[in-house]
Amino acid sequence: MTDVWESAQRKYFAVLRHALGKQVGLLAGLTVLIVFLGITEPIFLTWGNLTNIAGANSVILILALGSTFVIISGGLDLSIAAAAAAVGMMFGLLLQAGVNPVLTIVVTLIIGLMLGAFNGVLISYAKISFLVVTLGTLAVYTSVALLLNDGATINVFGYESFQPIYRFILGNFAGIPYLLMMDVVLVVLAALVLKYSSFGRKIYAIGSNREAARLNGINVARTTFAVFTLSGLSAGIASIVQVGRLTGAGPTIDPTLLLTVIAAVLIGGTAYTGGAGGVGGTVLGVIFLGVIQNGLTLSGVSSFWRGTVNGFVLIAAVGIGVARDQGWFSRARRTKADHV
Repeated sequence: MTDVWESAQRKYFAVLRHALGKQVGLLAGLTVLIVFLGITEPIFLTWGNLTNIAGANSVILILALGSTFVIISGGLDLSIAAAAAAVGMMFGLLLQAGVNPVLTIVVTLIIGLMLGAFNGVLISYAKISFLVVTLGTLAVYTSVALLLNDGATINVFGYESFQPIYRFILGNFAGIPYLLMMDVVLVVLAALVLKYSSFGRKIYAIGSNREAARLNGINVARTTFAVFTLSGLSAGIASIVQVGRLTGAGPTIDPTLLLTVIAAVLIGGTAYTGGAGGVGGTVLGVIFLGVIQNGLTLSGVSSFWRGTVNGFVLIAAVGIGVARDQGWFSRARRTKADHV
């Protein structure tokens, strides 16, 4: 009986180590950061502040989920933040026109899908580099966002059709924000698709080796098209949340938004070369950057430092990933063992 119990324990810890994988360092860093802020900033661990962190980073999380699929497949969507801004402006114009809220949301999501599909067609079927395509559409979508209302922000707070959306975005049930519930649902759905669906397995296969995936019967073009279309959908969802939180659609993009989204995905352990990663790591990456930003705000540090912090964290995360892939850490352990 003791042998059976010990065997079960070994299996449990083996599975746990595999599940944590690349996130061990991130979890340790996040824990230290939370403890430090909890001691130095008494307001940090209050429920109000924690829900504020969740709400403030909801747009980043949604965009990061879409980017996780793209990066695992071996690609990168540089236009995702610009697409969110353009779709948000269209969402604002629909609300301004008094269109039914449900219809407005459906049309907005379809527009997001179409922008993502446009990228997907050029990348998958026209065989243009994803960097060239998404860099080009970044400029196009940014311009579209400015042109839609002559560069002016659309204030939607006073419109009747916006009120149900506003109540949902800022509402709560038993103290738990509806927005947080929605984020959890999106995370669970994304995780299930990546881990248990044939579509998710195809994404990993393409990211690991596109040619091998093709030779094994995977339709690489169709799967890549679907991944970028999904990225466009995430931009559509994020635009609704953004407009709902700000009660207005702004044509300009936060210059740090794209960096923060990519940083969250890569910090969470998704390989920038594709083929490895997951939703759990992305969520941890978003939380880590959100806690840092909240800590800077509570400490009275200028928000202008956000880009600097995120940039250095991104470089460090990718650098550690490269070192791990090159076996530098294992060589260091072997060298230490040889000296002992």
